Amino acid sequence: MKKEWGGIFPAIMVPLNEDYSINEQEFRNYIDWLLTFTDKGITGLVTNGHTGDITGFLPEERARITKIAAEQAAGKCKIVSGVSAEGTFEAISHAKAAQEAGADGILLMPPHLWLRFGVKKEAAIKFVKDVAAEIDIKIIIHLYPSDTKAFYTVDMLLELCKIPNVVAIKMGTRNMPLYEKDVRILSEQEPEISLLTCHDENLLSTMIQDGVDGALIGFSGCVPELITELYQALQKEDYVAAKKVNNKLFAASSAIYGIGQPTGEAHARMKEFLVQRKALSSPLMRPPLVPLDQEENVKVKKALEDSGVGLVNLV
Repeated sequence: MKKEWGGIFPAIMVPLNEDYSINEQEFRNYIDWLLTFTDKGITGLVTNGHTGDITGFLPEERARITKIAAEQAAGKCKIVSGVSAEGTFEAISHAKAAQEAGADGILLMPPHLWLRFGVKKEAAIKFVKDVAAEIDIKIIIHLYPSDTKAFYTVDMLLELCKIPNVVAIKMGTRNMPLYEKDVRILSEQEPEISLLTCHDENLLSTMIQDGVDGALIGFSGCVPELITELYQALQKEDYVAAKKVNNKLFAASSAIYGIGQPTGEAHARMKEFLVQRKALSSPLMRPPLVPLDQEENVKVKKALEDSGVGLVNLV
């Protein structure tokens, strides 16, 4: 049975003008293009994710980005806004702003101080509870990789799932044996919670697991036709078709991610990919991310050719 918070959630990019301001018209056009895939598996758009350059935008800009997306989607799919903050009060402020901007939910990231110093179970639970208590919209838990100090163990996740607003987990474990084990435990003990892979770099092997309900990834904002085709094949349990699509995906993902997980540089390559597809006019990212060099641009061009996807011609 399909869950309400299952499906494909592209973490979308934000086109910029040369002065680094938001190019609102291109952003709306880009969203309109992604909305054409809502009948093929896209069920939500995620603003202010890492792919969406969240750390480069000021609080009022993050709210504006979400408001534009909500206006443009006009109820055709869910809108989720990333919330990244070092303190609980700031996270609540961002979450309230997302709600006011029209978001249906937030993607709640761990405070990044935990990446350095680690996190207690009690602190993680209290953090999510405190944010949840101040908003009426839903929460997707952003799970960081298992080799980071900000990782939530499965015991912590099971406690977080008891919070009424929590409806999904973005499964970013990036340790396949642990990922599969935790997916099994979570889907058995919390069957109402949607589990969404965020492994852009090995999508088929993580999405195919029993208990996984979809994907929340930036890559689906670059090649939505391939990601939704893969999702549909897996829904039908057509693994021959899924492997064929995955071969095309590998051509693009290997150039964007190499053999690693998403990074700021990978996000810059994704934006260049969209420029070469003529979905956006500029590959500009907010500093401190820098433009790609010529060698990287050539790799992105080759990835576009090998993936077999065509030009979008939005610009």
